[in-house]
Amino acid sequence: MRKTRFAAVLATALAVGLTCLPAPATAAPAIEDSAPAAPVVEDLGPASEVTSISAAEFVGDRLYLGTGGIKPTRLGAYDPAQRKVTSVTELPTGDGTWAAAAVGTDLYVGTYTPGDIHKVDTRTGTATKVADVKPDNFIWCLDAAPDGKIYAGTYPRGRVVEYDPATGQTRDFGQAVAGEQYVRSIAVDDTTIYAGVGAKAHLIAIDRVTGAKREILPAELADRTFVGTLALEGGLLAAGLSATGDLMLMETADPSRHVLVDAPGDSYVTAIGIAAPNNDVYFGTRPSGTLYRYDRDTAKLDKLAVPYDGASFTRIFIGGGKVTGVLTSSIVEYDLATGELTGVDLTQAGMPPAPELAMAVTATRDQVLVSGKAGVQVHDVATGASTRTFVPGEAKAMTVVGKQVYLSIYTLAYVFGMRQDGSDLKRLTRVGEEQNRPLDAHYDRLLGRLLIGTQPEYGLHGGALALYDPRRDKMEAFRNVVQNQSIRSVTSMLGTAYVASEIAGGLGTTPVEKEAKLAAFDLLTKRVRWSVVPVPGATSISDLVAHRGKLYGIADTGVLFEFDPWRKQVTRTLQVPLSAARSGTLVETHGRVYGTDGKTIYRLDPSAMTISPVVEGLNAEAYGTQPLLAAAPDGRALYALRARNLVRVTL
Repeated sequence: MRKTRFAAVLATALAVGLTCLPAPATAAPAIEDSAPAAPVVEDLGPASEVTSISAAEFVGDRLYLGTGGIKPTRLGAYDPAQRKVTSVTELPTGDGTWAAAAVGTDLYVGTYTPGDIHKVDTRTGTATKVADVKPDNFIWCLDAAPDGKIYAGTYPRGRVVEYDPATGQTRDFGQAVAGEQYVRSIAVDDTTIYAGVGAKAHLIAIDRVTGAKREILPAELADRTFVGTLALEGGLLAAGLSATGDLMLMETADPSRHVLVDAPGDSYVTAIGIAAPNNDVYFGTRPSGTLYRYDRDTAKLDKLAVPYDGASFTRIFIGGGKVTGVLTSSIVEYDLATGELTGVDLTQAGMPPAPELAMAVTATRDQVLVSGKAGVQVHDVATGASTRTFVPGEAKAMTVVGKQVYLSIYTLAYVFGMRQDGSDLKRLTRVGEEQNRPLDAHYDRLLGRLLIGTQPEYGLHGGALALYDPRRDKMEAFRNVVQNQSIRSVTSMLGTAYVASEIAGGLGTTPVEKEAKLAAFDLLTKRVRWSVVPVPGATSISDLVAHRGKLYGIADTGVLFEFDPWRKQVTRTLQVPLSAARSGTLVETHGRVYGTDGKTIYRLDPSAMTISPVVEGLNAEAYGTQPLLAAAPDGRALYALRARNLVRVTL
């Protein structure tokens, strides 16, 4: 079949990167560009509700479960005999918890934002703040010493802090490793604190009396990013190493005596339990979600069970002939005698879900989808009802393509697909190239590619632009499209992907570059055609959209810029509202451009380069720094957050 003249011209244009063609004519918008009537704002209820457990500890025969991502932070007392949550205690501060440790009948809980230590009297159910780790705002880990003192690992200064319940005093042991931001794991015995550090892995032994520090991580393991998990029992220290998914077993009396256990195909050891009497070590891994047993006597590794694909173990406990695993929103028990795996959903067991900090939002004709921790809330536009689809991770971007929704998932930069109603979830592929956190995604309809911008693994520099072909199920990833920077936002026009960066690398790194860039990536030749600094002094361009042959982006200086890709220059700028996190979001729909800083939704008039408010006073509470905004497919409504609720703005 002969090509039409238009097809031939288009093919030629794509092949030469459009460098010698005039700007395309502007298509007429589907909706008139006249002044809109006053919008109608409807509250659709909590955007995303979740039972997400990120800390757990036994006190007597009760397993206490701490929530993450909801406020106030809750502790549920779970009775394994009844398989029920018998009581719930709310903490006075904190957006969530990653850590708990028991001393007698008291439970100590470390929170984040702020980084406080709370004492929970499990006999009365009362919770009291007893200490904090200022100036840090995040407690990653806690452990109790045999004498009852509590030790915390912090972020972002990577310190170790002691709290003495007997005196109410704290002691600061300082930064575990100079320049490292995370103490991600901690274990304590009579004499020594063991601190697992990242984003460049270290294992530090700290003398509890003198505070003297020494490195005990074997030199051959120094290329890891984290010592992310620790467990200590009877002189055996077990450590999970990222991002290689190794388990290291070390004798504390002689750290030179150690063994490395490889979990094939996995990147993280998320939880460890040591059964001292029979010399076995149990551990859970990601992304496979596997529960393993390692027999130290025979050096045999057994794969025991996979609760579900991508399961993330928060804690592992051993006792009563069972291995008890605490997962994101469930508890499983593995019977050591029979090999039977059973479980309970914690929402059904009585742990109430609560509104969380949403991570992404997108809209189809019949649904609005909001992602959060380990799930996507699917709102039915017609009825207002919602259901939740479990996802093994966090969807940082959701992209509707036909009847499919593609989820760009943290961690490990996976791509999942599902139907618009949340059914038929499937893991499709992984970005690879040491990428960890998707930041934005866009579907290029001309070439049929899902474009994903990513941030690399903790401790590393160099994000990537990933191209996924759904028809062939093929992934290609191109690292350092912008050298030493992450790809913060992405869009496309006529065979060219336009990517905007942020200078930050993987978490735990110090930026190498000084200014964020805008780059053009040819989707046919797979090469960078050019890159420029669109806004001098900006360190991040939080969003980027294409509109009528131009690009519009928001820099962290509050500058909204118009960029002409044909002339490769900024043509106009405008100061716009900006959230405290110095980021904004743009959407283009049916010939109109809207933006938000999380407080105000505004409309951009590109002809006059002015903005006008659409809705004010939203005060959205979203996860991370990116405000959330999505447009209905017909362009007649926007979806955003008011506090933690989903709202529909009918235009």
